[in-house]
Amino acid sequence: MHLYWMDLHVHTVLSPCAELEMGAADIVGRCLDEGIDIIAIADHNAAANSVAVINAAKGKPLTVLPALEVQSREDIHTLCLFKTVEEAFAFQDWVWARLALVKNDPDLFGFQIVIDHENNILEEVDTLLLQGIDASVDDVIEKTKCMGGIAILAHVDRPAYSYLAVLGMLHPNMNIDAVELSARLTAQEALYWKENVLDYSIIRSSDAHRLNDIQRCHSTPVYLEEPSFNDIFFALHRYNDRRVKWPWS
Repeated sequence: MHLYWMDLHVHTVLSPCAELEMGAADIVGRCLDEGIDIIAIADHNAAANSVAVINAAKGKPLTVLPALEVQSREDIHTLCLFKTVEEAFAFQDWVWARLALVKNDPDLFGFQIVIDHENNILEEVDTLLLQGIDASVDDVIEKTKCMGGIAILAHVDRPAYSYLAVLGMLHPNMNIDAVELSARLTAQEALYWKENVLDYSIIRSSDAHRLNDIQRCHSTPVYLEEPSFNDIFFALHRYNDRRVKWPWS
């Protein structure tokens, strides 16, 4: 097994709350500078900019997974990761079919820009992405798993947009692959939250909305044979010698 550093929660300029500096090549460059090996591009309710970052990372020692951060009807955020862009776009179709046709106000929420690997603007998404879709968190998790994806409950320590904040507690045998804790937690705070998430694997992510958020100390160390979707899945389930190392050690 080899030690890799992964950050499975990075936003781009497609997320209205992200800074305009979050372009494809900029994200890749920052990850290389920080020694991060694996990232997931998880914009709010969208996967479109995964393509740009994947292309920007070609030929470089950085694995990029397509993902979405989906906001459910209860306003709970779930990271939904996929093996291929095609699977992520099919899931995005399912999400957008349940997205209310509320027009985005860039002055209020920020721009929602689809780019290519050179940061050229391809289009601007008109529908507000920063809203709950017409599906429960259970629906989001089940659809993700049904389509072969990885489902991770996002920032469960936060007082808003988290499973614990809204529903109070996790349950055994949930069909999730891991839970995420915020990078801002201290080691002592992280240990406190660890007691509230049962035996699920725990990852630490940057939830990066600006380049400076992307740091190795905001990431999760994992032991994998190779930096692939399958090996990450195995590590989250402690299978075949793959494993997630406690991020605050």
